[in-house]
Amino acid sequence: MVFTGPVLAQDTGFYIGGALGQAEQKGACDGLPAGFSCDEKDSAWKILGGYQFNRHLAVELGYANLGEASASGGGLSASVEVTAWDVVAVGSLPIMDKFSTYGKLGMCRAESEGTSNVGVSADDSETGFTFGIGLRYDFTRNLGVRAEWQRYSEVGDDTDADLLSIGVIWRF
Repeated sequence: MVFTGPVLAQDTGFYIGGALGQAEQKGACDGLPAGFSCDEKDSAWKILGGYQFNRHLAVELGYANLGEASASGGGLSASVEVTAWDVVAVGSLPIMDKFSTYGKLGMCRAESEGTSNVGVSADDSETGFTFGIGLRYDFTRNLGVRAEWQRYSEVGDDTDADLLSIGVIWRF
């Protein structure tokens, strides 16, 4: 019991991080007329901060730029850029000493900005669920790397966004 306190203290505290990856806005191109081309994938990034309560449970607040989906055809072009805030609970399961798997579940608030080459624009805000899974490797007590997939549901009308990313975490 003398050693339990210091060991548990190492698994608690604040952390920050960032990630780079690729996002896909699933459903953004649905319903386009024949002859239009569409690209639902774009580069994306995310920043986050969190608090680790213990080895198995944390809470995170994040902001993600999920890139844009673009369509063109017949002299017309349009694009929709999506950003999102999220608050998630993170459950971790250590696999080995420095390696663990985790899952996320929470809420997101997405903002979509649409523009076209004919001067039409539209903005939309949606609140939905977000969830994800990932793997984490801790190089040191303070520095870790994560590979993650996260779904943001309802980022626009019948559109979900998937973010596949690699990131780093710094613990205080």
